[in-house]
Amino acid sequence: MDVEGTRSAVIIGGGIGGLAAAVALHRAGWTVRVQERNPAGAQAGAGLTLWPNAVRALDALGLTEALRARAAALPGSGVRRPDGRWLSRTSADQVISRHGSPQVAIVRADLIDLLASALPPECLRFGDEVTGVDPGDADRRATIHCGGRRIRADLVVAADGVHSRVRRALWPHQPAARYCGYVAWRALVPRPAAAVIASASETWGRAERFGIVPVGDDLVYVYATANAPAGQINQDELTDLRTRFRRWHDPIPALLDAITPGELLRHDVLALRPTPKRLHHGRVALLGDAAHAMEPNLGQGAGLAIEDAVVLAHAVSGSASLATGFDQDNGLDRYDRARAGRVARLTRQSHLLGRLTQTRSATVTALRDATARLVPDRFALRGFDAAAGWHPPAHR
Repeated sequence: MDVEGTRSAVIIGGGIGGLAAAVALHRAGWTVRVQERNPAGAQAGAGLTLWPNAVRALDALGLTEALRARAAALPGSGVRRPDGRWLSRTSADQVISRHGSPQVAIVRADLIDLLASALPPECLRFGDEVTGVDPGDADRRATIHCGGRRIRADLVVAADGVHSRVRRALWPHQPAARYCGYVAWRALVPRPAAAVIASASETWGRAERFGIVPVGDDLVYVYATANAPAGQINQDELTDLRTRFRRWHDPIPALLDAITPGELLRHDVLALRPTPKRLHHGRVALLGDAAHAMEPNLGQGAGLAIEDAVVLAHAVSGSASLATGFDQDNGLDRYDRARAGRVARLTRQSHLLGRLTQTRSATVTALRDATARLVPDRFALRGFDAAAGWHPPAHR
């Protein structure tokens, strides 16, 4: 990214997308300020997988070596039935051959720390909540209201999550994120001594799923989904989880036994449908879940947020000064054109996959599994081309 005259950006939200945007803009010569309302920083979460498109985006941010030091390349992945039978399998060699790099797994807290470490410490303002935003216009800088202060900036990036206050304020006609009909559990657990985990896997049942992702030699990221009414809270989530999946194939029972209550996270699955047609308003750009929160069925939530950051910095840093006006050649318009269609398509794809995997129908479940067994693995991998095939924009 070309370094040019200093301009200022305020990023609202210190999660993966917000920090990635800060790194991208900082490397392009901008003065950046990250406003995160949580005094302890963004919530750490559990683990996640990064497809080759996300790896390329981090490479564009100059973080290849840092990622290699913290992430684990997955030797393969696949889909199974609750009895353990494989429906499809893909090796790392196949992914590398098609997309140039493997999938990798990383602890979410490690990815956040990796991004934060690429920024000057004075950029990060924790426990500093933004209470209002004036988006500005072609002739006027944007302004955020924070703790009784007004801070002006050439650009404001709203990376404040699925319940984005900025989106609600500046996109009042955009529907709020809606409940998708199922919940998700996540946890990081030590690898059980007797467990054989040769690759990542997702097991499809009827309206239930269980995922296993090795994160290095000693740690396993596990997740599960199940249909449930919105907002339902069980008194003992871990017992409920063990009851649901205790009869499923090994090593699922051992992994369930390794979870302690304090390690288990649970949340309703929410998504923005449809996504906003325009991802900027004045000098404010939406990014990550604030722009396109999707169901977690493609492993692309974090990856798309990092992509957003790379494209946004490239678009606004390769244009004339933001003060010259918001015409069709403006950087934020280019960001819209590059991102809005892509994230809308993948959001729809993830929704359709969620309907297929969370179906309650025994007939649909049987047809789904039979189809998955019949499709050659190399063709199954092509189903992820739309997501994994993305490349960063060429440097200007």
